[in-house]
Amino acid sequence: MPVLQTRGLTRILRDGPQPVPLVQDIDLQVEAGEFVAITGPSGSGKSSLLYLLGLLDTPTAGELWIDGQDAARLSATELARLRLTRLGFVFQFHFLLPEFTLLQNVMIPMQKLGRLETQEMRERAAALLVELGLETGHDKRPDQLSGGQRQRVAIARALANDPLILLADEPTGNLDSRNGQIVFDIFRRLAARGQTVITVTHDPHLAAQTSRQIHLVDGRISG
Repeated sequence: MPVLQTRGLTRILRDGPQPVPLVQDIDLQVEAGEFVAITGPSGSGKSSLLYLLGLLDTPTAGELWIDGQDAARLSATELARLRLTRLGFVFQFHFLLPEFTLLQNVMIPMQKLGRLETQEMRERAAALLVELGLETGHDKRPDQLSGGQRQRVAIARALANDPLILLADEPTGNLDSRNGQIVFDIFRRLAARGQTVITVTHDPHLAAQTSRQIHLVDGRISG
C-alpha cells in the first residue's frame, strides 16, 4: 500500500469575485522511501499541493489517503492526531522558538504527543541533533547558530515523532548553495533508510538529486 495517494485532488479559492484554482485534479501515489521533488514555476501551486498533502489545508474536491486512512472521513481531532504522528514538516524559515534551547525545540512535538518520559525525550532529541551534525551546543538558543544549522535543528524537530512522511516547503530557499546541499544530503540519507520525503524546490540542481520529480504548471501535473 502506498504511504500517500490522491485522486482528483483540487483546491479552489472562492474568496474573491472569481474562483482561483490553486491545485487541480492531482492524481498521485508515493511509496515508502521515495524522495520526491515538487517543481514548477512560481505560482504553479507547489506549496498549495504540499499543504494539502500535509493536511494543513482542505481540498475543495478529490480524495487523499495517508497511511491507508481516508482524510475526508477523519474529524478535525483525528486529522490533528494524524499530522502529529505520521507527518513531519520543514519550512523555508525554520520557525524555531527563540526563547527555547535547541534541545527544547526538538522536544516540542514529542511533548505534544505525550508518549515518552522527559528523559527519553531529551535523549531522543539529543540523538537527532547529533545525527544531523550538531554534536554539541544543545543548550544554545537558535540565534546563536548559522542559518544552515538552524535548518538542521528544524529537520530534527520534524523527525522527532518518527513520521511516516517528511514534507519540506522550499527548505533551502533561505540558504546558500553549500548549506542547501547539506540539507538535501540529509534528505537523501533519510530516504536511503526508508524515510519518505516530499519537498518543494525551485532549484533544478537539487531536484535532480531526488528519485522522482512532479512538475506543476498552473496547478496541474505536467508531463
